[in-house]
Amino acid sequence: MKGFVIICLMSLMSLTGEVCGQTDVRVDDEVGGRLTFGLNKRVSKGLHVCWEEAVWFDGNLSSFDRLQSTLSVRYKVLPWLKVGVGYSLINGYEGSSFNPPRHRLMADVTGSYQVGDWQFSLRERVQMTHRTDSYNEWQTPGNAWMLKSRLKVTYKAFRRWEPYGTFEVRNTLNAPVVKATYNETTGIWVSSETGLAANEAGWFLDGFNSVYVNRLRGTLGVSYRINRGSVIDVCLMGDFMTEKKVDANAKGTKLKAYTRETNFVGWLAVEYSYMF
Repeated sequence: MKGFVIICLMSLMSLTGEVCGQTDVRVDDEVGGRLTFGLNKRVSKGLHVCWEEAVWFDGNLSSFDRLQSTLSVRYKVLPWLKVGVGYSLINGYEGSSFNPPRHRLMADVTGSYQVGDWQFSLRERVQMTHRTDSYNEWQTPGNAWMLKSRLKVTYKAFRRWEPYGTFEVRNTLNAPVVKATYNETTGIWVSSETGLAANEAGWFLDGFNSVYVNRLRGTLGVSYRINRGSVIDVCLMGDFMTEKKVDANAKGTKLKAYTRETNFVGWLAVEYSYMF
C-alpha cells in the first residue's frame, strides 16, 4: 500500500507539470460503452488461460469504436500473489472502415490481502502497444509503453454478489520530450540552434523518455455468479484523461504546436465470463 501511495503522489505531481508555451485544450466530455465475452479455462491448479472478445462504443454510445481480442495466461504463485501475461489484437474503427491493427503485450503482478469480508488487491501492469499504420516519427513512437497501477476493494459477504470499487493510475513511460521553447512575441517555437529560418524549430525533439499521468480511473461495479461457471459483471467507470500532443512537420524541422488535452469520459461496461 505504501508503494501504491508513493506512485499516486509522483503521478499527480507529473500531471500538473507545465511546459513553456504548452497550450491547454479542453475536449468535450463523452460517454462510452464496452461489451465483453470471456472464457476462463483452468489448466491445472493455479494456472488459467483466458480468452476475451470486447466491443467498444464511443461518441455518447452513438458510434462503434473497436473490436479487441485478448489472450492471457494467469498463474497463482502464492495464495496472495498472482502473475500474468497477455496479448491483445486491437482493431480500431473510424469512418466506414477498420484502421490498421495494433498489437498489445501485457505483463502484470497482483497482490491481495483479506480482512474479514473485505479483500484488497494491488495490481501493477506494464503494457506495450505496437502500431502498424504510418505515423510521424517526430510526434509519436511506434511502441507506446504504459505503467498501470490499480487498487481494488471487493466486499465478499454475499453468496453470489460481489460489489467492488477500483482506482487506477496510468502513466505514459515514453512520451516525446520537447526541447524547443515558445516565443510569445512571434508565436513561434524556437530552439537553441543557430542558422535557422524564422519559422523553424530545428532539432526540437529530445527523445521519447518523458513520463506523465495520462489517465486517472475510478470504477464502481458488481459481479453476480449466475451458476458455478457463469459470471456477469456490470460497472460504471470514470476516466479523467490527459494527453500531451506534438504537431510537427514530417521532416522534423518545424514544431507547429505542443498541446495538453484533457477531458472526462464515462463508461458503462458489461461482461459475461464462463469458467470451466
